[in-house]
Amino acid sequence: MNIRLLSLTVGVVLLASAGCSSHQPAGDVAYPVTQEHRDRAAELVSQMTLEEKCAYVGGSEDGFYIRPVERLGIPLIRMADGPQGVRNNTKSTLFACGVAAAASWNEDVTYEMGVALGHDSRARGVHILLGPGVNIYRSPLCGRNFEYMGEDPLLASRTAVQYIKGVQSQGVMATVKHFALNNQEFNRHHVSSDADERTMNEIYFPAFKAAVDAGVASVMSSYNLVNNVHSAENEWLLKETLKGEWGFDGFVMSDWTSTYSTLGCVRSGLDLEMPKGFCMNYKNIKPLIETGVVREKDIDEKVETILAILIAYGFLDRPQLDTTIKEDNPYSREVAYRLSCESAVLLKNDGALPLQKGGKIALMGPRADVIPCGGGSGAVDPLYSISLLQGMNGLGEDFPVTYVEDYAKNADMLKDASAVVVSVGFDKHTEKEDHDRTFALPEGQDEMIEFALENNDNVIVVVYSGGGIDMSRWGDKVSAIVMGWYPGQEGGQAIARMLAGEFSPSGRLPFTIEAAAEENPTYTNYYVEKPLTKRGHSTLNVTYGEGVFVGYRGYEKNGVCPAYAFGHGLTYTTFEYSDLKAVKAGDGYDVTFTVTNTGDFDAAEVAQVYVGEQNPVVVRPAKELKGYDKVFVKAGESAEVKVHLPESAFAYYDVDIHGWNVTPGMFNIMVGAASDDIRLQTEVKM
Repeated sequence: MNIRLLSLTVGVVLLASAGCSSHQPAGDVAYPVTQEHRDRAAELVSQMTLEEKCAYVGGSEDGFYIRPVERLGIPLIRMADGPQGVRNNTKSTLFACGVAAAASWNEDVTYEMGVALGHDSRARGVHILLGPGVNIYRSPLCGRNFEYMGEDPLLASRTAVQYIKGVQSQGVMATVKHFALNNQEFNRHHVSSDADERTMNEIYFPAFKAAVDAGVASVMSSYNLVNNVHSAENEWLLKETLKGEWGFDGFVMSDWTSTYSTLGCVRSGLDLEMPKGFCMNYKNIKPLIETGVVREKDIDEKVETILAILIAYGFLDRPQLDTTIKEDNPYSREVAYRLSCESAVLLKNDGALPLQKGGKIALMGPRADVIPCGGGSGAVDPLYSISLLQGMNGLGEDFPVTYVEDYAKNADMLKDASAVVVSVGFDKHTEKEDHDRTFALPEGQDEMIEFALENNDNVIVVVYSGGGIDMSRWGDKVSAIVMGWYPGQEGGQAIARMLAGEFSPSGRLPFTIEAAAEENPTYTNYYVEKPLTKRGHSTLNVTYGEGVFVGYRGYEKNGVCPAYAFGHGLTYTTFEYSDLKAVKAGDGYDVTFTVTNTGDFDAAEVAQVYVGEQNPVVVRPAKELKGYDKVFVKAGESAEVKVHLPESAFAYYDVDIHGWNVTPGMFNIMVGAASDDIRLQTEVKM
């Protein structure tokens, strides 16, 4: 990716203010489990009593630890929630959320986010980071969308892989979650996500499979049922698919309190029950062994699996705490700033941005003087944060800012301003784990934007959110809209400098924003209740009736024009595409083309490559993202982009063979700036 110049440019101010050099990353290090690790684990297990082994497959009473076996030199292993920062009894760097990382379309900065998370973990003695989350964005209503990485499996996969590689390069285990089909938070313990084989493999499994292929150390199961079997007890999901077909050799842990029966957990392929052994404990397991229902070997295998990966990471041979890394780490601060800069998406701009120097700016809204974060296990207590108000005040005398706290009594201040910036969105109370949210903004925020419009013709809306929102009341009236996500501790500084034109926005949407809730392809399939009594619980069956046509795939199939398409994002310049070529390379094609900056502002473009089969033998989306590159191009200059499309880019999941298949024939190669903004097209034969 040709983005280093952009990354360094937007990060230099923060490094200078830090006053010291950053703790440098150790590099991309893999920790494969070898036979030597397995043999050592087996030797340790042979010395453990049955009671010790049964206790080991359940977390400790403290909730975020794997218990020690001190007599055998097995230490206490610490876990921490960490999708966007290390938490659990600590303050730490707050990074932009997972969906913001995907919105950056920048694999380099996402890798560095992982490295920085690894640093922050080592600085606190954390062995296992409980992230990333990679569940697909199916509907804007899901309360945990902010932790995840968008609606497209390729973008989610590539973002997650870099995050994982970065974390694990620092000797910290990453945990990909929540496996699988955890796409809503409403009644999450009792919702069965019912999807067909093709839909699971084409949409919901790829990011997990990519994580496994990249060597992720652990996998966390989900709360929900998958086709009427709870994830943590789903033998087909964990044992046959994850460990069998995919060859995963790390360990599988349950999400906290997501287990329901001892036998189900023992047989499913689950290795570790968290936060403690409610089901998998000595009292429950011993009689099953004594009656021959399960074998002691089944428990041995779980303990050996856990120990082998801990040994591979060196946790039995070195302290995890690295005192050479500061808890307030300059490297982490730098990365947090750059990620905030590269993830914000400029959805609309009628000439209001960048702000003009010397004009009076009025800043208002419930999120103006805070940096919000989503709630639940994704929430982080930052060491510090810079709000949008603080960031705007830091721009200097060229951008005088007035903070309007009680907007209803200050209409004259809005009328006198050259621009009004309204900061709205959700927070940890309204968008969070175990809680779905509304498509509409929280109460009163639409009215606030409308009040600003009544008193000023130049209104700019900055949205903090983990997903799409209803903009129907004001979207066509405001002058500019910025999707700021949950931008992390540096977010106010980054967004303010972007508004002022210190750099061009470069984020792109990792999902589609619908104009109305009922336009979403999942609208009639999201809250479907068909009670099924199972183990004393009432199960709600949610049928994924849209199949593979989730997100932009579904909008195009349904002939719906969304408010903002997948991949959309504006800059302060314009780009032209030319010279498209597709040349046979190995089992696929090399696609090359030229991107030219035809405006006056240095900026980055996210060039996207889509593939569509011309005459498919099964119903397929008209286009699917199969490659992309983020390139920084100076004004008036050009950059050549090359994207390789392997044979897998042309494949679909064939349920007849239970595997991937490529049908010989013609395929369209489409290159553009968004899923609805195709600039170049050619065709190739497979």
